[in-house]
Amino acid sequence: MANTTQDNINKKRKVMRRRRIRRTIRGIFMCVIMVLICSAILFLGLGVYNIASRAYDEISSMYNGYNERRAALTGEIDPKFDGYTNILILGIDDGENGGREADTIILLSFSNDTGKSRLISIPRDTWVSADSSAGRVGSLYTWGGASLIVRHISNLLGISIHQYIVIDMSTFAELVDIFGGVDIYVEENMDYEDPESGLEIHLGQGYQHLNGEESQKYLRFNSEKLGDVGRVQRQQKFFKAFYAKVLQLDTIPKLPAIADIFRNKMETSAEIFDSAHLANVLRRMSSDPPTTLMLPGDEDELGIWRPNLKEIDIRMQELFPVQDISEDIINPDEEE
Repeated sequence: MANTTQDNINKKRKVMRRRRIRRTIRGIFMCVIMVLICSAILFLGLGVYNIASRAYDEISSMYNGYNERRAALTGEIDPKFDGYTNILILGIDDGENGGREADTIILLSFSNDTGKSRLISIPRDTWVSADSSAGRVGSLYTWGGASLIVRHISNLLGISIHQYIVIDMSTFAELVDIFGGVDIYVEENMDYEDPESGLEIHLGQGYQHLNGEESQKYLRFNSEKLGDVGRVQRQQKFFKAFYAKVLQLDTIPKLPAIADIFRNKMETSAEIFDSAHLANVLRRMSSDPPTTLMLPGDEDELGIWRPNLKEIDIRMQELFPVQDISEDIINPDEEE
């Protein structure tokens, strides 16, 4: 009997010992698993951190490079004009000396909070000081490109220019055709031929539906009556009509073709960091027609447009009031 009892005790001890061993093994196994999991989490965390760190460094480098290019192309941006988006549009054509010149120069300004626009036309023969020399502003493109014109127009008007767009006449005609042409009143019979440049303009007086090619001819025609003044007036009238065309609902299905032109056939300073902002500005465009202004000045006997600096300052204060540019205006990029 005693042996049986002792055998039972020994069996129970063996069972309990095996259980303790199993619990110990399970504990060790769980510890190993936890260590592996923690190591994996730490490894993944370090990997994610390294990837995020590299991505941040790359984006930061891109943004710093963007700011440097932006400053080089357009100059420093005055924070007083954060409430506006000012875009200089340059229409490029072949110059008299064979180079490319800015034939049309227009500053398009949007108010970020209201979407209302301003359109300031600068005659191509406006006289400016170009570094150590002086010349007509349209000719600056030949030897300084768009960035040189941007800096001089910015100094002349006393405002910041955020972006620029350069478009040649054939691309402009293609863009007008995508929108389906423009209805406009032609003020007089326009007849002009220049066999050397291959330019022929024949447009009759009266209401006309102009396609892309006819539109660029209408804009390029230089009447003997008013010269460049009449030319600028036609440009402003045309762009008002074109602005209204852009706001029509049938523009939406044309956006892919328009985007393709902007991406592949235009020169622009806009980059990835501007895209969302510009999209919001365009989305909020006011249906009111643009306020138009021709650069104040006078044309001399040589056909040069001499800016009236005092009058320019007055008109810029009217278009960009101090109380507007000093207020805290909501940036559309920050809206939901």
